[in-house]
Amino acid sequence: MAVTVTTPTRMELARLKGRLRTAQRGHKLLKDKRDELLRRLLDTVGEVQALRGRVEEELMGIHGGFTMAAVLMGGPALEQALMYPTQRVTLHVTVQNIMGVHAPRYDLEIHTGDSGGLLPYGFAATSGELDDAVEALRGVFPAMMRLAEGEKTVQLISREIEKTRRRVNALEYVVIPNTQQAIRYISMKLEEAGRATITRLMKVKEMLLEQSVVHHKALDTQALERLREEE
Repeated sequence: MAVTVTTPTRMELARLKGRLRTAQRGHKLLKDKRDELLRRLLDTVGEVQALRGRVEEELMGIHGGFTMAAVLMGGPALEQALMYPTQRVTLHVTVQNIMGVHAPRYDLEIHTGDSGGLLPYGFAATSGELDDAVEALRGVFPAMMRLAEGEKTVQLISREIEKTRRRVNALEYVVIPNTQQAIRYISMKLEEAGRATITRLMKVKEMLLEQSVVHHKALDTQALERLREEE
């Protein structure tokens, strides 16, 4: 955005200097924010990558457990055993502020039904592999929530970094240079006006001196004429 200077006055110069100081402070704060967000992003990405590897490994093991249970019990028997769950899960979502980024926070609350049982089936017609797989699946839920938090946080921080980067570039390459250019323009115009004023004053002084000399000469001539008349 180019700075349009309407009238090169000292008031406009003071206003632009104040705007320049504000833009420079904002530029520094935004750069600090961008750098801190980048640091947070790198830390979060590292945590997410490690957590993703662990969750994927556990899910692969759980999948193997369900597969083995299906082989031992048969697919229809496995589906029937898991058809009526005795527990339900409530997901609570809160927000945490990270340098202006509203990152989500997920918390699971597990509710057990009236029967009070943890498993939706009896032990007589099921295999131990199914018990292990169901228990492992319950255990991996918190890590999955942390992984979802981390991935969403990475996404939001990346967007905020991009927005902050655009603002920093706008200040650094548009607003600040244009304001500095306008300040130089007004300062140059004011200096030219000052030199022109000094030149006019010197000219007026010369004219006044010339008039004063002429006036004194006229007075001297009149005085000489009076002296001659008196003689």
